[in-house]
Amino acid sequence: MFQNNPCKQQIKTVASFDALMECEFRGTLNAVCWERNLTGDFLEIVSKLELEEDITEISTEDLLSLKLSEKGNMARSCILNDLDLLTKAGALPSLNLLKCYERDDVFDFISTDVYSFHVDRSPVATSTFLCTYFGAASEILPNADALKKVSIPKVREQLAKIYDGDEADFEKFLVDNYFDLHYEAKSGSRPINLGVGNLWKLAVDHPGQKSLPCVHRAPIEKTGELRLLLIC
Repeated sequence: MFQNNPCKQQIKTVASFDALMECEFRGTLNAVCWERNLTGDFLEIVSKLELEEDITEISTEDLLSLKLSEKGNMARSCILNDLDLLTKAGALPSLNLLKCYERDDVFDFISTDVYSFHVDRSPVATSTFLCTYFGAASEILPNADALKKVSIPKVREQLAKIYDGDEADFEKFLVDNYFDLHYEAKSGSRPINLGVGNLWKLAVDHPGQKSLPCVHRAPIEKTGELRLLLIC
């Protein structure tokens, strides 16, 4: 799936959950994909779940309470198995039914919402896991094609204008407000769609990380279509 794309040095595909967990990020490798073709009717699950807010967390009990067809039950089993595998591995997976994420429109020269290319940061050694079961899927941007927004002169100048602290603390201001986590795609870049059904492990920015963090973003949702996403 990823052999002829600009991310091929960053992405490794594996054939099992154990291989996904065992694969270590190192050098240019910062994304691992358990490539799958899941069976079942995930649309049936989405149609029977209740969206209470723009983002609604779905519990195991919510899933088990649904009356489903045979294909719907197959899809539910896939989700429950993923939740169980990740939980036993020490992760804290969350299953979300979502219409959209909150947009950051405070400034017109920089955005810090998840629709912007960004990296995740953690104070401890961890990874980001995600799987889109239904709806639009997230994208990865090759690190070579990603330009940190705070390094762009015109953006940096605008940020300096809204900063009212000591010059020596300007970099801390960028970090504290998450401006330093966001990237702009270079001209001609080719983001990679993560696909539906694949379970991904992405490198995050944390002490001791042996690779660059993976630059990614949430997709713009399709009109009238919800997304069903596992993330942790």
